[in-house]
Amino acid sequence: MDHNEAPILEAIADYHAKDRYGFTPPAHRQGRGVDRRVLEVLGVDPFRGDLVATGGMDDRKSSHGYLERAQELMADAVGADQAFFSTCGSSLSAKACILAATAGGGELLISRDAHKSAAAGLMLAGIQPRWIRPRWDSRLHLAHPPSPEDVEATWERCPDASAPLIVSPTPYGTSADLGAIVEVCHRRGKPLIVDEAWGAHLPFHEDLPTWAMSAGADLCVVSVHKTGMGFEQGSVYHLQGDLVDVGRLQQCADLLATTSPNTLIYAGIDGWRRQMVQHGTELLDGALTLARSVRREIDAISGLHVLEDELIGAEASHDLDRLHILMDVTGMGISGYQAGDWLREHRHLDCSTTDSRRFEVMFSQSDDTDTADRLLDALAGLVDAAPHLPTPPKVRMPEPGELELETADLPREAFFGAVDDVPAERAVGRVAAEQITPYPPGIPVILPGEVINQAVLDYLKSGLEAGMVLPDPKDPSLETIRVAR
Repeated sequence: MDHNEAPILEAIADYHAKDRYGFTPPAHRQGRGVDRRVLEVLGVDPFRGDLVATGGMDDRKSSHGYLERAQELMADAVGADQAFFSTCGSSLSAKACILAATAGGGELLISRDAHKSAAAGLMLAGIQPRWIRPRWDSRLHLAHPPSPEDVEATWERCPDASAPLIVSPTPYGTSADLGAIVEVCHRRGKPLIVDEAWGAHLPFHEDLPTWAMSAGADLCVVSVHKTGMGFEQGSVYHLQGDLVDVGRLQQCADLLATTSPNTLIYAGIDGWRRQMVQHGTELLDGALTLARSVRREIDAISGLHVLEDELIGAEASHDLDRLHILMDVTGMGISGYQAGDWLREHRHLDCSTTDSRRFEVMFSQSDDTDTADRLLDALAGLVDAAPHLPTPPKVRMPEPGELELETADLPREAFFGAVDDVPAERAVGRVAAEQITPYPPGIPVILPGEVINQAVLDYLKSGLEAGMVLPDPKDPSLETIRVAR
């Protein structure tokens, strides 16, 4: 295929070259009617690229097939049988894959470190989760991806499940042994879904962890905005093999998707694919070389430690994307929340994620020595400021077994059933009716249908005191918790 093409970008250029004008949505008419105060911030160009997809960018029959051609090029670029664009983020893509693989019911094997969007799919469809235990690291207090043996053991306990969903890479860049997990699934004639939201760039460089399609996975979901050059909400879900019905997959996505997709998001995905096919190896070479150098320099700063060896190995993760730079700040006597807040307030730098003892920055092909030097200078300032920051409240971390809550009800039944809002101290022993998720990275600690225990409640309450953010419970302060009646 000719990867010099960018069908969607070319269609938008053609629209303007022909001076088309639409008495259609979007009503701003390429910015003609937009408040000048908005244009002073955004400029007119985003509005010029924002066209209605059918009856604008393409004709009313979509006879030019711009989107279909762009998706075919994407599949060819990454070695998938088919690729589908989503303008509703990987949150939609993951739900569509779950619904298609399970036919909207039954059981799904799912890693307990799955993102809240995957858990939402369980709630919408009434699917019974059968949890695959990630490898909890009691020393680092984080979860490594599940091993092939973990997946095999869960299949043995739950042989009637439709498929497993594995998160790889994790938000920390750690990756599972996908090739071996694929073998476990395919021996049973079952598909593997990989939530690879943090892995859109993986097909384009051999020094990155194995791309899910290369490992033989059947479905995988990537977020182009996370590690590619697309806009927020840009996502692609990929399919190969015949274990998942492609028609059902498309129809499940259609059930969830907007009927007004944003052509800017489509165009960003399309242009990024062309860039990566043509220049991806060299661009990622530069990013990886820079990240390796920055990792060494940070690790030499007193009080900071870059995690690497601890994250990979027989009892940890299979591989690591070293563009993720995860830093432990316990040697400075502060929390990761404090570090992230200080960098934003005093150096105007934002972190990828934070927790009670770590924070992370994510490098990409967009970074260079200027951005690296800015980060290193800011970290030197953080070291100087740390002795003057207040001692952070202690977070009461549960033991690994205490994080494995009992599933008493289907997530759907608990979420949509009759509920009570009870004081937090009276929620222990009750069945949760809402998600409670420290964010980012967005992995639920409590899901609807799970029995709340004291250790997890203590963790969340102490985490809030230390700076944790809980955006999805009805009461973000956790003074009350919603439980099944």
